[in-house]
Amino acid sequence: MTGSVQHTGAEAGERYEVFHTDCPARDVVDHVTSRWGVWVLISLRSNDLRFYELRESIRGISEKMLAQTLRALVQDGLVWRKVEPTTPPQVTYGLTEFGRDLGEPLTELFDRITRRLSPRSAG
Repeated sequence: MTGSVQHTGAEAGERYEVFHTDCPARDVVDHVTSRWGVWVLISLRSNDLRFYELRESIRGISEKMLAQTLRALVQDGLVWRKVEPTTPPQVTYGLTEFGRDLGEPLTELFDRITRRLSPRSAG
């Protein structure tokens, strides 16, 4: 029995202590389930998008919050970022394999919720 040792790596067969406050997996969960993280992952599920396309697809997000959310998701390895050296630079984002893996159940959850909601009446 190993007790409550905090694992620092993801070696084969090793698991993180997710209930420990210093667990790096908790940061990833926090970023994925943040107010905007879920919407970024869902928006990127089908296509790679440029920054402005993401901003347009996620209603209500500010440029600052989108930039912060993308920075965290890129750092976590869920989203990749490609910069085209143009003026102004064109920045494209897409899901990594890890991001697609995590985004799949989020998309399924979103789809289940929207199927169960009654249609909104036009107002």
